[in-house]
Amino acid sequence: MSRWPPRTTESRMSLPLPTTEMSSRRYPLWLLPSYLLLAVVGVLTEQQLFSLLALSVLLTTLMWPRLRGRCLGAWLVWLAAIGGFGLLWQYRLTDLLLETVPLLVSALLAYGFGRTLATAEPLVARFILVLEGAERLASPGVRRYARQVTWYWTLLLSGQALLLSVLLVVVKPDGLLARFGVAPPWHFPERLAAGWLHFGGYLLILVAFALEYAYRRWHLRHLEHLSMRQMITQLVRHWPQLVVRRDSAAS
Repeated sequence: MSRWPPRTTESRMSLPLPTTEMSSRRYPLWLLPSYLLLAVVGVLTEQQLFSLLALSVLLTTLMWPRLRGRCLGAWLVWLAAIGGFGLLWQYRLTDLLLETVPLLVSALLAYGFGRTLATAEPLVARFILVLEGAERLASPGVRRYARQVTWYWTLLLSGQALLLSVLLVVVKPDGLLARFGVAPPWHFPERLAAGWLHFGGYLLILVAFALEYAYRRWHLRHLEHLSMRQMITQLVRHWPQLVVRRDSAAS
């Protein structure tokens, strides 16, 4: 039995496809596994040096486009930040700064999704326009589902940010309350809390992504769908367009 509407190459290719090389040249994403590995080793060994290295790798990854472009201001900021990390290392505070990274990631992502809910084009709808074209967004049920999924990510990431904030404050002996000599009102197992801060939060995002993809295929079963591999590939290839579209829409 044929599905309606039929999948057309034109709707999938409505925008020019940038090459994967463009994305990898902008941001060396291959460094991110090194950041996660160093962060986990730092937690397991309780050695501040690994936290320092993890922060340095993450900073370099985020600033790479400007550093590679030999921007003097970017290099000065990078050197100042590395010096700041070294100072925090001397006072044994690099682990605390590292633990705020997952919290900031969740909070910024939640803000990125949530701020578009007040517009006519929520963030997931913008993704669909870039990845699959306007015809796909106009298909029955897609526009409404795009708004629902934007709500889904906004609420999930906001809850994740709240949980990480609580863990960051109350976990002993390295939580903010304990560092200032205040007894935390609740007790969390330290290893479990540290594992969630540096690994579990990212795993939750991956699991939530997979669950949403499975539900989407069932809920919009009257449509053809990209495979998981195709969708991830498209996200990587189109990431510069997604960022540009988001920024231009917000302005």
